[in-house]
Amino acid sequence: MKFRVERDALADAVTWAARSLASRPTLPVLAGLMLRVDGDQLSVSGFDLEASTEVDLEVTAGESGQALVSGRLLADITRALPPHPVDVAVDGSRLTIACGAARFTLPGMPVDDYPRLPSMPTTAGTVEGAEFAAAVAQVAVAAGRDDTLPMLTGVRLEIDGDQLTLAATDRYRLAVRELTWNPGDPAAAAAQVLVPARTLADAAKSLSHSESMTIALSAGGTGEGIIGFSGTTNGRASRTTTRLLDATFPAYRSLLPSEWASTAEVPVAPLVEAVKRVALVTDRNAPVRMEFADGTVSLTAGGDDEGRAEEQLEVSYDGEPITTAFNPQFLLDGLGALSTGTARMLFTSSTKPVVLRPEAADGVEYTYLIMPVRLPG
Repeated sequence: MKFRVERDALADAVTWAARSLASRPTLPVLAGLMLRVDGDQLSVSGFDLEASTEVDLEVTAGESGQALVSGRLLADITRALPPHPVDVAVDGSRLTIACGAARFTLPGMPVDDYPRLPSMPTTAGTVEGAEFAAAVAQVAVAAGRDDTLPMLTGVRLEIDGDQLTLAATDRYRLAVRELTWNPGDPAAAAAQVLVPARTLADAAKSLSHSESMTIALSAGGTGEGIIGFSGTTNGRASRTTTRLLDATFPAYRSLLPSEWASTAEVPVAPLVEAVKRVALVTDRNAPVRMEFADGTVSLTAGGDDEGRAEEQLEVSYDGEPITTAFNPQFLLDGLGALSTGTARMLFTSSTKPVVLRPEAADGVEYTYLIMPVRLPG
């Protein structure tokens, strides 16, 4: 194997492929990145038996072949190379990298021991990369992080014709986002799968610059346990797959209220700053109390023994006065997921879940439901 490639293109490709490498791989070869050259095309891939990444880029002076080397080390080296063309070649069992006056020699890993990457499933459809990445980011904040409850660590992806619905919950909050897409396979016009939240967020973010991102599932929406995402960024074709979670996601739609007793429209940025300030006097995740009345919301936190903070903001409020309290980080996550300057808070009662939405003029179908913290008495 032998090829020449531009330094920035190689560094970007290696960094992107190294995303799937496990920090503590179960097999030594899973710490490696596979480099394959076929004519004038280089493929760089990584795999941890759960998620795979693969990126293609054009090279010159190519001689077909393959090599497996430490992915983390290769990523560090390619980022540190001087701004010159890079010559890479296999010399026996070692990989040599020459760039300007710099030269590195890396030991190879056994190629035959490297597992075969999963194939991309059938294409289900395409979506605009930036919009999908923004939608996933809005939803993934509500996903659980307790691996003993796998059904809560994923994002539910529902396909219904040209409608995509993303949902995630950790039992204390629920985030739901709807968006349109272009289904390409009529057989995949209806599907419900559960995708690991961290992997989905990483994949969506890395492909956010793709004008058209492809989502791939097998016919019938099962994906054979695999979902794939692909796109082209700066001329590089990138693909990633991940195993689906085999767990039952909660019936979340029944949790969404359909009627409200009171509503508030609050300025997002001032409320975020106010919540951060009053939360300074309390332990992490201690509740912030919010009292809504005509034209104002009063925020308080802490107590006589630990310090106390108070702040008042002007809001537009319609309904009877209501007092509630929230985990401040959960509230900040929901506010931070909004893309508007004004948030709508919809209440049924002080002890029932509160719905947070962007202002109606935004046109984005996003719902963030948060459970209030029960106050003493």
